[in-house]
Amino acid sequence: MKALRATDKYLIRYKWHFLGGVLFVALSTLLAIFPAQVVRYAFDLVQEGIVLYHLFAGTQAQQEVYSLFGRNIILYGTLIIVLALLRGVFLFFMRQTLIVMSRHIENDQKNEIYQHYQSLPLSFYRRHSTGDLMSRISEDVGRVRMYIGPAIMYFLQLVILFLLIVPLMLIVNVKLTLLTLLPLPILSVSIFYVNGLIEKKSDEIQKALAGMTTFVQEAFSGVRVIKSFVREADSHRNFTAASDEYRGKSLSLNFVNSLFFPLIMFLSGISTVITVWIGGQEVIRGTITTGTIAEFLIYVNLLTWPVTALGWTSSLVQRAEASQARINEFLDQKTDIVSLNHVERPIEGDIVFENVSFVYPDTGIQALQDVSFRIQPGHTLAVIGNTGSGKTTVANLLCRLYDVSSGRILIDGVDVRDYALTSLRSQIGYVPQDVFLFSDTIGRNIAFGLDHSTQAQIEQAAKDADVYENILRFPEGFDTKVGERGITLSGGQKQRVSIARALIKEPSILILDDSLSAVDTKTENAILASLQRIMQNRTSLIISHRVSSVKLADHILVLDDGRIVQHGTHEALMAEPEGLYRALYERQLQSEEA
Repeated sequence: MKALRATDKYLIRYKWHFLGGVLFVALSTLLAIFPAQVVRYAFDLVQEGIVLYHLFAGTQAQQEVYSLFGRNIILYGTLIIVLALLRGVFLFFMRQTLIVMSRHIENDQKNEIYQHYQSLPLSFYRRHSTGDLMSRISEDVGRVRMYIGPAIMYFLQLVILFLLIVPLMLIVNVKLTLLTLLPLPILSVSIFYVNGLIEKKSDEIQKALAGMTTFVQEAFSGVRVIKSFVREADSHRNFTAASDEYRGKSLSLNFVNSLFFPLIMFLSGISTVITVWIGGQEVIRGTITTGTIAEFLIYVNLLTWPVTALGWTSSLVQRAEASQARINEFLDQKTDIVSLNHVERPIEGDIVFENVSFVYPDTGIQALQDVSFRIQPGHTLAVIGNTGSGKTTVANLLCRLYDVSSGRILIDGVDVRDYALTSLRSQIGYVPQDVFLFSDTIGRNIAFGLDHSTQAQIEQAAKDADVYENILRFPEGFDTKVGERGITLSGGQKQRVSIARALIKEPSILILDDSLSAVDTKTENAILASLQRIMQNRTSLIISHRVSSVKLADHILVLDDGRIVQHGTHEALMAEPEGLYRALYERQLQSEEA
């Protein structure tokens, strides 16, 4: 239960729901016990009435006994119905307090986890898979809810029932009580183990289903590859194997489920048989009445489900504890990307890297080594180099998606670690290397970069990114759905929509991280011409592996293995015959000619 202490704050937050639930559990339990006593009186009344009826046979009093007997039976029957209706009302309110409380807590916990996820650095997401994150915010939270709602509710029912019913049974007959209750602990333990087996098989089914879903998702996403390599038959065989595995595990679970209710009926039936057998002997001895047997049978039936639920709820608590421990593991992780002084002010764009080195914390790879440069406000710096030279790391550090391992980065003379994160990132327009579009319209994807945008701003950003004409060719224009991850758009269109999303912010600093790699030379020149106008009086950082994308920059840095090996203008770098820049230029020129 140690991990589940993290849920105490939610129980305190919804204490009135919880206390109300306890009250309604108690009232509904009392109204379940009273009918048993009424039934006992009714049974005894029937027995006495029959005796009196025959005793006064042939007399006028016989009819009066019959009438009195009928009125009392109607009274007891009506009383039982009224008590049952009242119990139903309180059972309704019991669920409306405890189960509703658990749903509120589930919602609050999901929101807390999601908000915490957003605060964690990129290194966290590099260590954990999306499926793991989804599992903890959905399946694990659902299991915790089952503890807070049904497990607590049924446990309260069991405790209150035992506290009220067992003393009443002991007062009537100790021997009959002990023998009647004897099978119930066995029932609870049996259900605990059977339910554990069910949960284990359910987990296996979930894993098999997750594997099959992942396979199908990949097959649908890569259907063009499957068709081009003529692998439809192989893909179908793999799916059939995954589907057969899922079917086998489902049938295995169905077999165990088939044992569940027969086990309950068998062990509860034993209690009923004991009650009737031993109770009948006590009636013969005259220690109890037949009404007492009826009362005990009702008590046994009342205790059967809570005792059964004890095994079930014990399993729920175990699973909830394990799930909450997984949730706590994430919630206990704190981001190291925090603002030191919460500086919030407009950025002019004077950027300085001072002896910056960086090692990725999760892999230990050194991406940058002693990198120093400066971008004057309103100027454009290009960073070029081979794959893995550390170009994207420069952009990540400038946006403070990571913090430098050594050295420092200054913007307008202030260390980036002193800026408030929202203030810093809101003034940077970043077009990442791996373009990501949301499953929404083109217009909404562009407007994502600005809290409140007009249609005119969206259209102007599209024109600046040279994607406006492409959008107009779609039947629905800016209302065209781009599909999952922008699948309906070409690679170049996705990149240009991503550029438009950054431009609509009118940022003080613009970062283009290899954002023209998927467009042809003609489109690239058109975008660069448009961007040249936009980048005037705006600090810009162009990261690319193509020389054609960076030759218009005011200054060019050439990175190799995390170090600056060359820097200067396009003309100056081309004048160095043995330099990496010229080698890249000639290699790309030969490739284009070919």
